[in-house]
Parts: sequence; C-alpha cells; structure tokens
Amino acid sequence: MSAHTQTAEKGQNTALMCQESYVCSGTDEAIFECDECGSLQCQRCEEELHKQERLRNHERTRIKPGHVPYCDSCKGANGNIMHNSATSSRQRAAVRCQMCKINLCVECQKRTHAGGNKRKHPITIYNVSKPQEQDEEEGMDEETKRRKMAEKVVSFLLVDETEEIQVKNEEDFIKRLDCTPEEHLKVLSIFGNTGDGKSHTLNHTFFYGREVFKTSPAQESCTVGVWVAYDPVRKVVVIDTEGLLGATVNLSQRTRLLLKVLAISDLVIYRTRADRLHNDLFKFLGDASEAYLKHFTKELKATTARCGLDVPLSTLGPGVIIFHETVYTKLLGSDHPSEVPEKLIQDRFRKLSCFPEAFSSIHYKGTRTYNPPTDFSGLRRAIEQQLENNTTRSPRQPGVIYKALKALSDRFSGEIPDEQMAHSSFFPDEYFTCSSVCLSCGCGCKNSMNHVKEGIPHESRSRCRYSHQYDNRVYTCKGCYERGKEVSVVPKTSASTDSPWLGLAKYAWSGYVIECPNCGVVYRSRQYWFGNQDPVDTVVRTEIEHVWPGTDGFLKDNNNAAQRLLDGMNFMAQSVSELSLGPTKAVTSWLTDQIAPAYWRPNSQILNCNKCGIPFKDNDTKHHCRACGEGFCDGCSSKSRPVPERGWGAAPVRVCDSCYDNRGIQLDVSEPQTDEEGGTLIARKVGEAVQSTLGAVVTAIDIPLGLVKDAARPVYWVPDHEILHCHNCRKEFNVKLSKHHCRACGQGFCDECSHDRRTVPSRGWDHPVREMLT
Repeated sequence: MSAHTQTAEKGQNTALMCQESYVCSGTDEAIFECDECGSLQCQRCEEELHKQERLRNHERTRIKPGHVPYCDSCKGANGNIMHNSATSSRQRAAVRCQMCKINLCVECQKRTHAGGNKRKHPITIYNVSKPQEQDEEEGMDEETKRRKMAEKVVSFLLVDETEEIQVKNEEDFIKRLDCTPEEHLKVLSIFGNTGDGKSHTLNHTFFYGREVFKTSPAQESCTVGVWVAYDPVRKVVVIDTEGLLGATVNLSQRTRLLLKVLAISDLVIYRTRADRLHNDLFKFLGDASEAYLKHFTKELKATTARCGLDVPLSTLGPGVIIFHETVYTKLLGSDHPSEVPEKLIQDRFRKLSCFPEAFSSIHYKGTRTYNPPTDFSGLRRAIEQQLENNTTRSPRQPGVIYKALKALSDRFSGEIPDEQMAHSSFFPDEYFTCSSVCLSCGCGCKNSMNHVKEGIPHESRSRCRYSHQYDNRVYTCKGCYERGKEVSVVPKTSASTDSPWLGLAKYAWSGYVIECPNCGVVYRSRQYWFGNQDPVDTVVRTEIEHVWPGTDGFLKDNNNAAQRLLDGMNFMAQSVSELSLGPTKAVTSWLTDQIAPAYWRPNSQILNCNKCGIPFKDNDTKHHCRACGEGFCDGCSSKSRPVPERGWGAAPVRVCDSCYDNRGIQLDVSEPQTDEEGGTLIARKVGEAVQSTLGAVVTAIDIPLGLVKDAARPVYWVPDHEILHCHNCRKEFNVKLSKHHCRACGQGFCDECSHDRRTVPSRGWDHPVREMLT
C-alpha cells in the first residue's frame, strides 16, 4: 500500500498491516507489536523472527483494533530518553516512515523528517480515533500506569513550624490525601540534615521525578514544617520533614515535631550525602529511640484506649533505612565484602553508647554517584521490600493515622523555655515532660506535658524539703495510720459538731482543734492549764509534700475564728443596714402592714397615689398620711403637722396636702380609739424610731469592721486590694458591686457567682459557708 493511499485513508478504520515484511512481504494484517524490533508484525513474521536465539526474549504485545504503536524516537535507543519533559511519558506514533521503518509522533516527525531527503520518504498515517484512547488505557503497561497515577499527586502542609496541625479534622485529612477512608496505608517519613536532598529523594523514589515536594537551589530551607503526599501505587503516606542543623527559629519545637512524625511512621529514611557517616546520624537515631521508648510508647497505648481505635498502634518503633550517597569514597562494607553493612552500623552505635533499641530494624542502602543524576533504584527496591513486611507494623486506615498524630500533638505541645534549648541530646526530656517546678525544692514534674488537663496531679522523682514560706507539711492521724489507714487532718477553729457561736466560745477558751473523721477531736491546743504537748509528738504524723505553681498548696492556717466573728457581725450589720437603708419591696410592705395603725390602707391595696393618681412603680416609696391613712407619693405628702386626734401627739408628722389644708377642721372619728389601735400606733412609732436609730448604728459598726477585716483574713484568702475583678465572670468591682471570698479557694467573687453554700472541712468551715458556683 503506497504512502498516498494510506494518506487518503486517514480517519478510516483500516486494518494495520505488517510492517516487518519478513515472510509476508507486508501483505498480512498485523497481530503483534514488538517493542524491541520497533514494528508491527503479522502472525507468520512474528513466529519466524523470534525463533532466532538473539530475538527470542523480545517483549511482544498483542494489538487490538484501533491500536497505535509508540513513537520509536521518543523512547530512544536505550528506552529512557524522552523529549517531552512536561509529561515524562512515551508518545503514541502519528506516522510510520516506510523507508526508515520507524514510528514517529508529530513532534518527532517535524524534528527528523522536515528537511533534506527525508521529507520525501513515503509515510503511513495512523488512524487515531476515540475508541483507540480507551484501548490505550487498557493496553497500558504497568510502568506507564504507575506514571499516570503519579501525575495527579500533590503535597500539602500537614503541620507548620509551630507544631499546629493545618488540616481541620479527620475528614479533611482524608480528602486532601485523595484516598478512601477504608484504604489501609503505611506511613513513610524522611529525615536528614538540611541541604542533603530529602525532597529530591522522595520525588524521584516515589513520583518519577515530578516535583511533588518543593525543591530549591537557594541557601534557605525549602521545606518548613511537615508536608505530606499520598503514593497511590504503593499505598503509602509519604512525609517530608524539615532538615536538621538549619538556622531556624523555634528550634526546640521543630525538633520535637520530628519525633512526633517518627512516632506515627512505619518506615523512616535517614538521608545523608556525606562521604562518610557522621556521628550526628547515630546520635540522632539513638536519642530518638530513647525518647520514643520513654515518652511515646506509653502515649500510643493510651491513645489506642482513649480513641477506641480498631487497629492498635504499635509500640515498637518504625524500621529505618540509612540512605548513604557518596562521591569520592567507597560505600560502607565495600572494603570487606564478607562484612554486612548493618553489622558495621550496629558496632558504630555500640561505640557511641546510643544503640537504637526502639526501631524494629535498621538497613543500610548506599549509592555512589560518579556522574549525576543519583540512582534511586536500589533505595526504591529496599523501600518496597520493607513496606511489604507486615510482621511488626501493619497498615491502617488514614483516620487512625490522623488520630495518632492529633493525640501526640495535644499531649506534647506548648512553648519550650529558651534555657532548655542548649542540650547534648537531640530530644531532651524537657521537650516532652511537664515544665512545672516545685516552689519549695525546685524539682521538676516527671509526668508528660498537659497531664493536668486529664486530671493527673503533678509528681516528682525526689522527695521535697520543708519550707517555712509554704508550710508544706501534711498532717495525718496517727491512730488511723496504725490501723492501716492514711487520713489527712488539719488544725481548725472548732469541731464539726460545735455550732458557730459555741465553737468560737470554745476556741477562745481551749484553742484550735485537730479533728479526725474517724477518731473525732484528737487534740486541743489549750486543753490543759499547762503542759499541752505539740500534736506532732502525740496524735499526728507529718509528711513533706511538693508545692506546685498554681495550687494553694499547704497554707494550713485554718484558724478562722476572727473571720467567723466578723462574718457574724457582718450578718448583723447587713440586717441592720437593710432595715435602715431600705429593705426589699416585699419585706417593706409586710413590715409596714404589721406595725401600721388600723386606719391605714394596707400597702398591697395602694396601687396609685390617692391625690394625683400616678401609678406606683416597683422602686417607688409609698407614704401614708398620718391623718387620713391613705397612700400618697412623696410629692403629694411632703408637708407635716401635728395630728393629736390620731394619737400622734404634738409633734409634726407626715400628712397629705389635703389634710394639711384642712388642718383646722376636726376629723370625724366615729369610733373611739381602741387598745388594739393604740397598740399598733405605738408599734409604728417604735418602728420608725428603730429605723432612725439603727441607721446610725450601721455606720458605727462599719468603722471597726473595715479596720479589722484585713487582719482577720485567713492566710489563703486573696487580699482585698489585689481583687479587681470577679474571678469567675470577670466583672470589675466597684462601690455597688461588693467582693466576696470563696471559703474553699480564697478567691474573690461577686455575689451572683458565689451563691452556693456548703461545708469546707479542709479549711475549717464545718457549717455551710459561701462558695463559688460550680
């Protein structure tokens, strides 16, 4: 078939003819495509050609209708040179040169057959139709499929340099990975010094050189924080980390972040491009192993229980591959072929006394680069072999991976003080343990970070020492201790069985008491006239405990007799003050009606002023005219005159305007004044006198209370002058908003936030007292 005929038939579904012409002279229909022969072959030609010994192992593919062969120029002679760097994939041919016997894509045809005599070569134009594209996908070889899958992969920032997770939740994590929630995955991460090409290694090992992870020739590190991408071919979450030994801020936090990544990984690559293995590699892995065993195994177990994970998180660390690239020096073990590189690495760890016990395995993979680019094929095979091993680390769902990272981030978070940055270890304990220090002895807490949020108290590995400033002695009942129980007791003003006032009287006579819930009162400080012994020698044992910041600790001065006395006086003063300065509406109306004369209209029946008719509001004061007994507002009853006919004597009293104007007219008192009415009138006079008198009494009481209030304050109470806002609602205190101390914690609260009443035996309050709302 001539070139012109083929060209004329472009677009028609013509059959592909044999291009080899070895037996059939090009007359038979092509059945196979031999990639190494570079031609389409019929059945007869394929059999005869590949009987030969040198052609027997050629890779041949059975073609389907609409099939188009690959461009021979794209793949080149060695099969790995490609002109299309954007896609890095072989192109299908558009034409076949009958004279050169090669298949060419459009670009290769323009490049090789556009000039000279070659432009006159007869060509066959391949028919490319839409069904052919589908066949191309189905007939794609495994390597091409992998490349096509890798083209869609993108990376994203998982954790920034301040250890903050950048995905919203588990669903967002799965969505950005572009995988299904049911997929079972493994996690691979890479570590190494800055500038050693970690991102470049991941790009070429997993993604065929595509820049999934950013690389840069600049001096500054191009990877900040933790970046993640998903390899759909190997079903592995690939994590790129920030380099070690870089000039960065927040160095301690960034170093701690590396160990969190290592803890959730199944396989770790330590990438080094030094001609010799340096000590920092072994030191990093050794310190990481020690920190993992000390801090992370326990937390991973707790995470499994706390989150209810179906797949338990392995407490055995990940496997490690040391990827060593050299230029001028030999690879490890090449001088002694009989020695395994892994054994030489183990000997090096032992010499440095930092053997990494936590890691499930350590493998060495080296490559010597005489001329770039670096060969990553050996590393790729080693990785695939380790990922297939599920003996110690099983694949798990992406949601489990996210929960583990979230749990570790919540536990080990927070700023690290600057003085803790200079350490000989890569991962000192200060990066993962509580930063609280005992105020008395200076020893640190041994628990993990943020343990207080889970209700776990502070603990220390060493004993504390006594400090008079904090009085950190704890009393326990000696009698209970001898019976096998440990019951804490505290000195206090009175016993729980004493009433408040009786307790004060006993305190004045016999001193403070020590009361055990089981044994009752075991000690009174002034029980005898003389010879009273110290309680430590007789009834209690003492222990010295740590004083942690943020706790009121061991302020055991619970002798609150002075404050209790003041509370009683305050109650009396408040009652007197309320009586004289204006009680609530209900109490006022009731009290007035109880002592009012019989001819006065009851307060409950007075809704409007009897003269002007203005309705009374809640805060308005109702005034009774002493002559007629009706209710008036202040403006309509501002005058006064004697009302002797009602028994008020010769002294002027409040009357309404009408009664004042009619003062010359005698009131018609139809019935004589009874003893009862006279009694109520006398009661009213007494009530008014008492209100007037007690107003002065309140002022007199306020003066001494203000003077002694601060002196009577229990030691654990916050001083009044330091309380500016309510400890709960943060309202600012002023003249109208009074301060109240919680008897349990000693903080200052407003009245609304401290309504509750309960006993506080630990502070010496055995009867219900004020406490903040819970």
